[in-house]
Amino acid sequence: MDVPYRQIRAAYDDDTVTVYQAYPAEIALRALAAGRFRPPFKRTRMTWIKPSFLWMMYRSGWATKPGQEHVLAVTLRRDGFEWALANACLSHYDAALYPDQAAWTSATHESPVRVQWDPERSLRLQPLPHRSLQVGLGGEAATRYADDWITGLADVTELAQTIRAHVSAGDDQAAAALLPPEKPYPLPKPVADRIGATA
Repeated sequence: MDVPYRQIRAAYDDDTVTVYQAYPAEIALRALAAGRFRPPFKRTRMTWIKPSFLWMMYRSGWATKPGQEHVLAVTLRRDGFEWALANACLSHYDAALYPDQAAWTSATHESPVRVQWDPERSLRLQPLPHRSLQVGLGGEAATRYADDWITGLADVTELAQTIRAHVSAGDDQAAAALLPPEKPYPLPKPVADRIGATA
């Protein structure tokens, strides 16, 4: 099946969408206990959310990299997620989306959100020919995320370890059966155009 080059794929329902983040224990465990991010989580720093479970596994090394030992599934309101995308700019200049470098630079100064499209990953964390979305939340967006958008937090580290064990044992079918059920996420056309999603 052909997958559009730039497409958001996520687990979602009518009201919420699930994204992933990885943190050390001191941030993750406190967030899980509170149901919200609390210090030492720093909302003054850009925080990156990822709708793709396998891209999060690639980034965190299956929850083994230092400072990324706990993978959280963050359920957030779809209207918040779409607000972030509607107020985003790309993390790099793209001539197809900005008339010139100066326009992109201006957008980076005005926008509290960055998006970038990186190669999606296979079960074995190899790059695929289509892209996966990463969303960086800073300023107003980080505050809205931490205070208003999140509806639930779950620790999926054990799931990540189980899937990795199946992959290591060569049982890709068992591993794939445990993956979160991600599907193409429908975007309003103005939002899709703003972030350069493939039609």
